[in-house]
Amino acid sequence: MIMDMNAKPVLKPSNPNFSSGPCAKRPGYDVANLDVSTLGRSHRSVVGKAALGRACADTAELLKLPAGYRVGVVPASDTGAVEMIMWSLLGERPVDVCAWESFGSGWLTDVTKQLKLKDVVTHVADYGLLPDLSQTNPDNDIVFTWNGTTSGVMVPDADWISDERDGLTICDATSAVFAMHLPWEKLDVVTFSWQKVVGGEGAHGMLILSPRAIERLESYVPNWPMPKIFRLTKGGKLIEGIFRGETINTPSMLCVADYLDSLDWIRSLGGLDAAVAKSEANLAVIQRFVDVHPWIHFLAQQQSQTSNTSVCLTLDLDAKKVKQLIKLLDDEQVAFDIGAYRDAPAGLRIWCGATVESSDLVALMPWLEWAYAQVNDI
Repeated sequence: MIMDMNAKPVLKPSNPNFSSGPCAKRPGYDVANLDVSTLGRSHRSVVGKAALGRACADTAELLKLPAGYRVGVVPASDTGAVEMIMWSLLGERPVDVCAWESFGSGWLTDVTKQLKLKDVVTHVADYGLLPDLSQTNPDNDIVFTWNGTTSGVMVPDADWISDERDGLTICDATSAVFAMHLPWEKLDVVTFSWQKVVGGEGAHGMLILSPRAIERLESYVPNWPMPKIFRLTKGGKLIEGIFRGETINTPSMLCVADYLDSLDWIRSLGGLDAAVAKSEANLAVIQRFVDVHPWIHFLAQQQSQTSNTSVCLTLDLDAKKVKQLIKLLDDEQVAFDIGAYRDAPAGLRIWCGATVESSDLVALMPWLEWAYAQVNDI
């Protein structure tokens, strides 16, 4: 049976929020169900520190972090976490920076134009591709993203990271944590934020440190000024309180309550493995659609590198018609915020993290076909 591409579908996604950040709230979410006992209380109070401490401890438990790894809540979302650690750790040795989309390019700009480090090796690739990561030097510090949020290209494995490395690996994993299995022993610093895979709120970052990263923090002092919100040590020792819920500055306790609700939900699914499986099942819905429609393509050029969260797609349409298609879907209230990132090639970016239901993606696919037909005058 051949479907009439001009026939408007009837079934709509129950939740049309497919933004890549802030991302969809979890199924069944209701702000009225949050534990708001910390609202109006100091974040330094017993209840405030307990909530923040639980955010650190529960994150470590659910992610199955190795012994000795620390987790802390830090200011300014994932960006703040990445820049905090680059300002604190880099400069002790040469650094390799890997960039294949806009955020990785931003970290490269930080390293070369803000920190003005001289001994920098760059590994750069266009949207849709990965650089040859095997060319990184294990004697150097390495800065990279695990998942390119604006390109839909992820690192498929960590085989290229040496177990005998002298440098530190600094990994921006904001759109990977809780959606991909990360090889923690290969990663010395990992950052993420609440508003991605678990569907939390913005403005707070999460910083995960290995014992090797802590050793560097306690033995190396950069030769540039360190803003207060970047300071992780005092008197040559790690400020352990940061990793027990004693935040550097004032967090939103409402956002903390929201994050704790998200972690409880991840636990109710069955933990990390279940969350990863949900994201992979979501990607599979789009994969099946792409396989049978020759006018739509993954931006990622290799299947093994295709993200299961920020799924980026190109269409056999010019940029103007792509915008028309996106507007059609928005007007029909079937898909919000699915346009490609502003610096990326024209196309779609559909979030497939665990807070998105596969049934909503299944419902969305016929609408993509319908919208393509409308703008293409089929």
